[in-house]
Amino acid sequence: MKYLVYMSTAHKLMSENELLDILTISRQNNTANKLTGMLLYGEGSFVQVLEGEETVVNTVFDRIEHDPRHKHIIIIASGNQKHRNFTDWSMGLKTVNRDVISQFSGFKDVSGSNFKDLLNDHPAVIVLKTFAETNKLT
Repeated sequence: MKYLVYMSTAHKLMSENELLDILTISRQNNTANKLTGMLLYGEGSFVQVLEGEETVVNTVFDRIEHDPRHKHIIIIASGNQKHRNFTDWSMGLKTVNRDVISQFSGFKDVSGSNFKDLLNDHPAVIVLKTFAETNKLT
């Protein structure tokens, strides 16, 4: 199974509605493609981990690279792993009202103890925790 971690800059600050659109579409696509991972957004920056079959991860990342909402996309880490680190994680978002966003299947609140308690030295986990702490998402 492949994992890929990237960071990017949003072309503009994202509104709650834009983030909800990303959440809804990504949740559907990830489920259909058997992808797991997490997307974090804070202060105009994204960091995402994708986990899944290599061809699927590569196809999805190619689509992300051509998404006009992103610029300055940088791959931080990628490789192969035996087990998923984010089996049931889809997204964490900073600016969306938790009352609204919590209604969406797959949303994970990164300020919750489940995220903070991930004890794993995998590069994907380290990147997400660092990003969340730096952007005061936890």
